[in-house]
Amino acid sequence: MPIKYRVRITKTAEDDFKEIWTFIADDSVEVANAFVLQFENHIKTLELFPERCPLIPENKILGTKYRHLMHGGYRAIIHISGKTVYILRIVHGSRLLDSSMFERTLQ
Repeated sequence: MPIKYRVRITKTAEDDFKEIWTFIADDSVEVANAFVLQFENHIKTLELFPERCPLIPENKILGTKYRHLMHGGYRAIIHISGKTVYILRIVHGSRLLDSSMFERTLQ
């Protein structure tokens, strides 16, 4: 039986979700609700085999071992620590990451 991980969404990632919802809701509240719900359900799948997510290309620059889960045009930046998966940020897929984006993430 595979190991089951706990999935924790940081406050920063929750704030990211709110911003994304607001952006999409400017056109359609229904679409925004559906998108966030589908993304949250996709994130829940990280309970099993979170290592299936590829390492982010920015790891070399950031000195990290973060992974990402893609959903639509967005990606959830994740960190696996023991049996817990932390959702650090939710960012647009075209956005490059820098260290300043993670300064308050695990607080």
